Amino acid sequence: MVRTPLTPWERQRGEELGRLLREARGGRSMVEVAARAGLSSETLRKIETGRAPTPAFFTISALAHALGLSLDALAQACADVPDPAGEAMTA
Repeated sequence: MVRTPLTPWERQRGEELGRLLREARGGRSMVEVAARAGLSSETLRKIETGRAPTPAFFTISALAHALGLSLDALAQACADVPDPAGEAMTA
């Protein structure tokens, strides 16, 4: 199966998601948070660095729970990322 290339906006949303997760992780180690979410630390690293900009819903749900974040707030923050093509992209 061939995956459609991501748009610049999708990449920026992934980077914003990673930034939000890094910020919420604070001083906790990547290994600790990943284990608490039931993920590998490499998966968390890829998400936080934007190398995995479109993680599965259940992955984000597990991370949000492990970090005490609201899924609504995460979704809204990522939806508010401006589209580099100039189109409004709000939820």
